[in-house]
Order: sequence, then structure tokens, then C-alpha cells
Amino acid sequence: MTMKVSAKEVRERLSKLLDRAARGEEVVILRRGKPVVRLAPLRAAKVARLPDLREFRASLRVRGASLTEHLLRERQEERD
Repeated sequence: MTMKVSAKEVRERLSKLLDRAARGEEVVILRRGKPVVRLAPLRAAKVARLPDLREFRASLRVRGASLTEHLLRERQEERD
């Protein structure tokens, strides 16, 4: 539903009009009886989703020593 209000009314009730617009209602602001501004909620920005990698990760198999084991062995060799 579109609500129409005068500029004077906007000055008096801006906070309430913002609340209504945030809830999805469109507010048209009039100047001398003519529409000049439309106050409407922002559309939610589409967030680019990364693909689900669970299946890919599950398909990976470690061959040989794990990276952790390799790093621990390298550190130990540096200390010796």
C-alpha cells in the first residue's frame, strides 16, 4: 500500500515514516499536492554465494604424510 504525506507531515513524523518504509510500505512525499519523492525500503543486495565444497573436500585423499606431520618433521630436523 502506498501512503501519501505532505512535506510538512514528513518533518513532523519522519521517524515513524522511516519505520513504515522499512517494514515494506511505500511512502510518497507531496509538495503542494504533487508527488516529488518516493520513500521505499532498500532491496536486499544479492550476496554472491560460494559453491558448496563439502563434496569436493570429501573426495580429496591425503597421500603420504599429512602437512602437519611434514612440518613437525622439518622443524625437528632443523633443531637437530
